[in-house]
Amino acid sequence: MNGEDRESFLKKFRVDGKVALVTGGSRGIGRSIALGLAEAGADVALASRKLPDLEAVAEEIEGMGRKALAVAANVRHLPEVDTLVERTVAEFGRVDILVNNAGTNVAFDSVFNMDEKIWDVIMGLNLKTSYFLSQAVGKIMREKGGGSIINIASEEGMRPGVGRSIYAISKAGVIMLTKALAQEWGQYNIRANAIAPGVVKTRLSTALWSDPVIRGNTEDDTALGRIAEPEEMVGAALFLASEASSYMTGETLTLNGGLFASVRTLLSTIPPKQ
Repeated sequence: MNGEDRESFLKKFRVDGKVALVTGGSRGIGRSIALGLAEAGADVALASRKLPDLEAVAEEIEGMGRKALAVAANVRHLPEVDTLVERTVAEFGRVDILVNNAGTNVAFDSVFNMDEKIWDVIMGLNLKTSYFLSQAVGKIMREKGGGSIINIASEEGMRPGVGRSIYAISKAGVIMLTKALAQEWGQYNIRANAIAPGVVKTRLSTALWSDPVIRGNTEDDTALGRIAEPEEMVGAALFLASEASSYMTGETLTLNGGLFASVRTLLSTIPPKQ
């Protein structure tokens, strides 16, 4: 590969001139991905419930020379989803990249103790919002010739954590949503993929990484021996958003530091000899 070929290949990871919409963009994984997309050339619309937090991220994006739009929206409510998409299109004319990142886990408890309200909150934000925001943005992408949808799932969508049943079910649904979108929308040049993080040092997972015992067990069970920082999700997002992944759709990238590959985790699933 000569120098010209290398330059051409590396350009495929750029998203210059693209428009991205990132939910949960004020902090954590969403903020990191939004800043990463902007650094790679995209203009970015950001959504979360608190406008001042969003405006701080928008200011960082504009400092990179890109355009930013901060929209306060509770995306659990579908009218606010519609308003978010309408404002983004009014500002930028289209949406090329959608990052469904907004999520929650309001309870850590046994299945015996979960109630309908907890179910509705978790499923509503983690799965319902991703479905209907993808629907709204997908219509725009179809008109404009395609795009990339990136859903933030979780490793727990593949293997539930104790006390996090509803969260795990919602993220399993996100993984299946990704496959459904890919299957139906590939004909419109709309790609859909997901990122399934392990424990990441964000506010959402504070109960996991701030507890010394839980954190220690997680680090011991992880091949890399540590939990992730939000910035470590950015590379995968740039890959999935860009032409570098042009032949990839319906897939889920697991970023959990080798948790599923670690010896201790694998051995713990093998029953003892009788």
